[in-house]
Amino acid sequence: MKQFIKQLKNGLIDQNPVLVQLLGMCPTLATTTSVDNALGMGLAATAVLICSNVMISLLRKLIPSQVRIAAYIVIISGFVTAVELLMRAYFYPLYQSLGLFIPLIVVNCIILARAEAFASKNRVLPSAVDGLSMGLGFTLALVLVATVRELLGMGTLMGVRILPEALSMTFFILPCGAFVTLGFVIAAVQKLRSHRAKKAADDHDGEVDA
Repeated sequence: MKQFIKQLKNGLIDQNPVLVQLLGMCPTLATTTSVDNALGMGLAATAVLICSNVMISLLRKLIPSQVRIAAYIVIISGFVTAVELLMRAYFYPLYQSLGLFIPLIVVNCIILARAEAFASKNRVLPSAVDGLSMGLGFTLALVLVATVRELLGMGTLMGVRILPEALSMTFFILPCGAFVTLGFVIAAVQKLRSHRAKKAADDHDGEVDA
């Protein structure tokens, strides 16, 4: 349980793939015009992460090292195709909204990075938890950025009017608004992490002095 909590915290906060490692920038910038799109993309990527991590962990001793990257991409593309077909069948409006970015999950560097750095070296259960934690971290980052962009850009949250239309700023829906919003969110997260690290260091120094 402690290991599970540690991995979950690692993916959500300490090593968040977007806000700390700065991976997956393309879908983060492109699919965060609304919270609905962000949730859809995040959950789709999470499902692929979990499934591909489990499969790669199961096959890690059978895949020759010379072709491991190609093998990982084939495995990932199979799960992406399954997710794409499920979304087309049951969540067609969301599938239309996300468009090309669903098949592009295949080349999402977060998924390939976890396959190479973790799943190929660990057992099935830790690999599944790693996929879950990194996927949730990715989803969290997307939702944070999308919340700011949708609220300020359209005055809505998940389609519900929050701010008067007159206060909407189209800038935040444009690509330049995505860069600015992501920059401020990353800066805020880094500030919080720095503050927490400083506090932990001060507490440790206080214990040593005592």
